[in-house]
Amino acid sequence: MVDEDTIQNPSFRDLESGQPAEQPPAVSSEVKRPSADADAVVTTRRQSYVRMGDPENRKLSLGRRRSSGKEDVWDVTMDIEEEVEYVPWAEKTQVQRVGSVLWVVGRILFALLCVYLFINSLTFLSAAFQLLGGKSAGAAFSQGSIMSNPIVGLMLGVLVTVLVQSSSTSTSIIVAMIAAGILQLTPAINIIMGANIGTTVTNTIVSMGQSIDRKQFRRSFAGATVHDCFNWLCVAVFLPLEAIFHPIRRLSEEIVKGVGQSSGENQDFIKVITKPFTDKIIRMNIKKVLAEVTKYCSDESEHKDPDDCQKWRDTTLMKQCKNEQGEIVKCGFLFSETGLSDTWTGLILMVLSLLMLCLCLAGLVKTLQSILLGPVAGALKKHINSDLPYPFKWLTGYVFMAIGVVFTFLLQSSSVFTSTLTPLVGLGVISIDRMYPLTLGSNIGTTTTAMLAALASSSDARTTTIQIAVCHLLFNIFGIILFYPIPFMRKIPIAGAKMLGNTTAKYRWFAAVYLLIVFLFLPTLLLGLSLLSSVVFYIFLGLVLLIFLSVVSLNLLQKYQKHRLPLKFQTWNFLPEFLRSLKPYDRLITSCCARCTCCKCGAKPVEDVSVSYGHK
Repeated sequence: MVDEDTIQNPSFRDLESGQPAEQPPAVSSEVKRPSADADAVVTTRRQSYVRMGDPENRKLSLGRRRSSGKEDVWDVTMDIEEEVEYVPWAEKTQVQRVGSVLWVVGRILFALLCVYLFINSLTFLSAAFQLLGGKSAGAAFSQGSIMSNPIVGLMLGVLVTVLVQSSSTSTSIIVAMIAAGILQLTPAINIIMGANIGTTVTNTIVSMGQSIDRKQFRRSFAGATVHDCFNWLCVAVFLPLEAIFHPIRRLSEEIVKGVGQSSGENQDFIKVITKPFTDKIIRMNIKKVLAEVTKYCSDESEHKDPDDCQKWRDTTLMKQCKNEQGEIVKCGFLFSETGLSDTWTGLILMVLSLLMLCLCLAGLVKTLQSILLGPVAGALKKHINSDLPYPFKWLTGYVFMAIGVVFTFLLQSSSVFTSTLTPLVGLGVISIDRMYPLTLGSNIGTTTTAMLAALASSSDARTTTIQIAVCHLLFNIFGIILFYPIPFMRKIPIAGAKMLGNTTAKYRWFAAVYLLIVFLFLPTLLLGLSLLSSVVFYIFLGLVLLIFLSVVSLNLLQKYQKHRLPLKFQTWNFLPEFLRSLKPYDRLITSCCARCTCCKCGAKPVEDVSVSYGHK
């Protein structure tokens, strides 16, 4: 709302014309008391809300923030309210009240239906990735000789988790390998760190569903990648420490002493709701098949057998049913009736799951936009993004972290929890600063799921399984201790996510490139170099590290000690444009897309007020 002093200020000018803005009709500052006439009270309330939603006042408010240079594109409280026709409840007729209630209830039910189908689409997407890349994941795990390299183990964990779309599946294969004596605990910890990164690919994919709106895309992509930034920073710190001093392994060994005879029960609450629907479409048996492939195909396994190896590699990853005579029969789900191979089933399921995911996401976003409008949106944003009252303000982040733990435990999936929050970040309901502790809590919550699964496992492998789960838990706890309590350290992953969000809002193709490079190209490249030659691998790694340190050092010098640098190195203009800017790549991609009439990325972009602040 624009105050009257600002409106009457002659120096305040209209955004488009540059001329003094017209003053809106005067609004009486007199506020009716409850004892006054009820109609006057209703009229005053309506006038107050109309002033906030009036287009001219919105333009004046936005112009004032632009002219002052104080607009923060990440501050959800500064979002402009949409103009809606608001009639107070007391003024509505009985029919209007019933209609309003039915309107809200209907949209809430539709939103819940979208969430339910959205979660199911993630299950189908995971199954599609498993069918397409599951055998490759098993073959990668069978290369036990290369896992002694910490970086290779890390990238293997990333790649395998992306292929099977499940960190719990990756962990299950690791446990089976350790129990069979194929893999030692130290390289297994490196793979778990990679699995922690690979599991974040799902919410990054989900964020691309809001790519049409630049403002929403900026926020949703940043909300998704704040998880990536935190995990990569933790790996950068703890992977070298674990390789040299083994603190996580040693501490986990002390923690799990005496728990070998414990018992537990694993309850997968989310599958109770989704299983009746997903089981009608697809059923998977990937954990058993990949465990057997690893057991019989690994060079380090004492059970290695070429015949059994080939047998399990040829076995479908879909569940197979047998009758009393031991013959394989159809299991009753949709894709078992088709007789298609794993590859064709995976391709069809991927197309259908992505289509279902996009439709559900679009329906969910539109429904939430219609519900979270006007006073509802303001109240929700105020309560979610506000801090606890003094002196408990410092506890706010930890409270939301605990909420993340609880919801992830109930959903039994960190991917589902963070993917559900990502559209809300794009809509501005949840800020990036609030998404960060929720994500950290989700990291802890997903380890409790693994812990319950470990306690429910067989007694032979229970100690090993629990230790793997404890290692995963310790890695996330150490990361939270390092990158959350201290405000300066807390800002690092948030700043990285905002940088990625700004880049993606400017170049929307960057999101797809980021996904391919971080989750597919980089892990595959490092794995390929490690198989080619260890010398080539370390030379490449050394060059990458040298370039990274040089860029960071020069950036810091340009920012804080620019006058001490030679004139040539005070900016990055000494490099060719394609090495210092994304503009050449944007021109190339835009020109290619412009030739396709059905592609929108080649169209002239609309003015992004959040980036340009109204300046041409």
